[in-house]
Amino acid sequence: MNTAVDDELIQRNPCRIKGAGAARTAERPFLDVSEVFQLADAVPSRFRVFILLAAFTGLCFGELAALQHHDINLERRTVAVRRVLAETRTDGILLKTPKSAAGLRTVAFPASLTEDLAAHLDLYAEPGRTGLVFTGARGGRLRRNNFRRLWLRALETTGLGDVHFHDLRHTGNTLAATSGATTRELMQRMGHSSVRAALIYQHLVNGRDHAIAAHVDEQIRKVRPAESDEASGT
Repeated sequence: MNTAVDDELIQRNPCRIKGAGAARTAERPFLDVSEVFQLADAVPSRFRVFILLAAFTGLCFGELAALQHHDINLERRTVAVRRVLAETRTDGILLKTPKSAAGLRTVAFPASLTEDLAAHLDLYAEPGRTGLVFTGARGGRLRRNNFRRLWLRALETTGLGDVHFHDLRHTGNTLAATSGATTRELMQRMGHSSVRAALIYQHLVNGRDHAIAAHVDEQIRKVRPAESDEASGT
């Protein structure tokens, strides 16, 4: 249920039990960089960058689906999270502000993604400053159920098994933590105001966001050195 809250499927968790905060849940898997690219290459091309940004920035489905053209800064290599896309049974698809002030944030992405993201904006994003960066196959807002079918086919193709889309966020947070980031830095990158979630990954100091992205970039280059060199112009 907490994951459903994070994924904007429900507004609050109805299963909160007083005194049960110490309960442990099974740890979700995270992917290595090679597996992320396997998944990205297994979905239709319009969703390839959607997978890569989810894994290498830690943004959740609703944040990515709500991105507009002016939220992307290719020169500075940043993504601004200003709104989330939520789906409810009563109101359908809504664009709204993040649940907390911490959710409003700017996250740096690895330089290796710049060329792919630029191509995606040219080919698939809606026109204009407020055009959506990611849309469905028919051009409408991206729906979870429709994307889920593509996701399950990609898992079958790659043989990666029981992996949830939200595990890409877990992957991004784990990669950020292994860079040596502090708890505070990881909280900022994740968009959390509480230290509890950040401590799952590692103890984290402001100002190192691009350093975190650079560390992730190094992991990408180990797997795809040729493409990374072409993206950097070398």
